[in-house]
Amino acid sequence: MRAYVVKEWKHPSELSLVHNAPEPATGPEEVLVDVYSAGLNFFDILQAQGKYQVKPSFPFTLGAEFAGKIASSSQIPKGCPFKPGDRVFGSAQGAFADRIAVKWKALMPLPGNLTFDQGAGKSRYFQSANISQDYTIGLFITWPTSYEALTGRAELKPGETILVNAAAGGVGIAAVQLAKALGARVIAAAGSHSKLDICKRYGGADYVVDYTTPEWQKQVLEITEGKGVDVVYDPVGQIKGEWNRIFSCDQSLMVFLDSLKCIAFKGRALVIGFAAGHIENLPLNLVLLKNISIIGLHWGLYTYKEPSRIPVVWEELLSLFSSGKIKPVIYSTVYPLASAMDGLGALERRETWGKAVVRIRDEATAKL
Repeated sequence: MRAYVVKEWKHPSELSLVHNAPEPATGPEEVLVDVYSAGLNFFDILQAQGKYQVKPSFPFTLGAEFAGKIASSSQIPKGCPFKPGDRVFGSAQGAFADRIAVKWKALMPLPGNLTFDQGAGKSRYFQSANISQDYTIGLFITWPTSYEALTGRAELKPGETILVNAAAGGVGIAAVQLAKALGARVIAAAGSHSKLDICKRYGGADYVVDYTTPEWQKQVLEITEGKGVDVVYDPVGQIKGEWNRIFSCDQSLMVFLDSLKCIAFKGRALVIGFAAGHIENLPLNLVLLKNISIIGLHWGLYTYKEPSRIPVVWEELLSLFSSGKIKPVIYSTVYPLASAMDGLGALERRETWGKAVVRIRDEATAKL
């Protein structure tokens, strides 16, 4: 079996594809899935180096987001609604491989699949939304992260203004679309003209600002007539900001990202991630002086702390997909498994936009 196996902490660029990796063993509540496509996430880069909060025991297979089919050799645990050949997607450790073992309760059916069992009741949204396999890759982590951040944490309201940092990236472009669907006015911030075009063309942003330009925050204040934005959505780790090296296609720029310079009185700043590569130190005197709230969102923790919220988020989110108000955005280059680490490199250099995907096997030709 092919897989990217991590035996020691190292940068993904140092990992090689193994062709004789052991087959994953399934636990009592798990099924075996043939992986067809996998999603590339920034936390994969961190996890390979031991810099992510989730640190599996060595050896482990990298990757956490996938779509595929229940393998023909898979066990089917009691109560599991799936059968061999069913199309599914989900999140589990080990997605950059030919096969993955995953708890069946962590899976959801792909478009066109048979109705799944016992109260899931949401497959109709996938069927009417007509979402392809590659498009579904970005759904399991990216979209519920952005949706819960905007609705459950920041409580974004119609008519409010939101600034989305790194708006052309996976969670960024999702946040732009969702904020628009929720009735907000969206200012998308990115680091190149091409990415700003992505924000307008695929995200529907009302305004765009290039945060590589000096004092870009003044543009935001002009757009908001001096008030500032009600919500800042930040997956970069630049709420307050400091000089940071931002890669933009073939160039590297030093950028000062200080979103607090353009946040409104009683504004809410969402901490989504740290794609800039470090965790910033926030001066709390500014939080006090500006009467603002700093709000964190770790979607994966809901599985353990608030599982009842998960189906609510999916019900509302997939309804938006069904209505056509939002649509997944996939990066133009789809990487084969042998080039998956090249894809992570492009993601790290901020060359990608939307959701970057690894194609592991072709659904049209692969056999169960």
